[in-house]
Amino acid sequence: MANKNKKYKNIDFSKTTITELMIPSYANFSGKIHGGILLSLMDKVAFACAAKHSGSYCVTVSVEGVEFIQPVEVGELVSLNATVNYVGKSSMIIGIHIDSMNPKTGVNKHTNTCYFTMVAKTDDGKVHKVPGLILETQEEIKRFAEGKAIKKMSKRKRELLNKGIEHYSEKNLLNNCDGERCEINFDIK
Repeated sequence: MANKNKKYKNIDFSKTTITELMIPSYANFSGKIHGGILLSLMDKVAFACAAKHSGSYCVTVSVEGVEFIQPVEVGELVSLNATVNYVGKSSMIIGIHIDSMNPKTGVNKHTNTCYFTMVAKTDDGKVHKVPGLILETQEEIKRFAEGKAIKKMSKRKRELLNKGIEHYSEKNLLNNCDGERCEINFDIK
């Protein structure tokens, strides 16, 4: 029942899970799965979830909170569970919970949680308004509030990166080096 014109959708409408077997070609020299393989899977599940919610093509704008808590081994099944946690006008913050399971032992481990900001696009590449969210549980309200905070934090981070540290005085730059693991090998004028 995909209705592109629906103004609000509940979170269950676009929940998406991808499960994939981790094969030897995904591994690094120590036998652990490359982080890039996992990032690619995260991007796929974020796209699928966002596309289902928006009813349109979506692009990745930013990724927050990718920290690899536990390694993933060859032979494990990785499940990526994605939900729309927050929506703006054309953007959606997709929360992704990643687990890895050893099918022989049944041992399941949480490997990480992260957030992808996706933007809906029209066929001609313009941003596309997305449906709002129907929040039906306390947990969904909590995740919506977290998504709003992530959006605000991401905006501040972009402003800092765009502004850069060029506005710092030489003294401030040097003070930032105090107590750090660096050595300055030139005379300050």
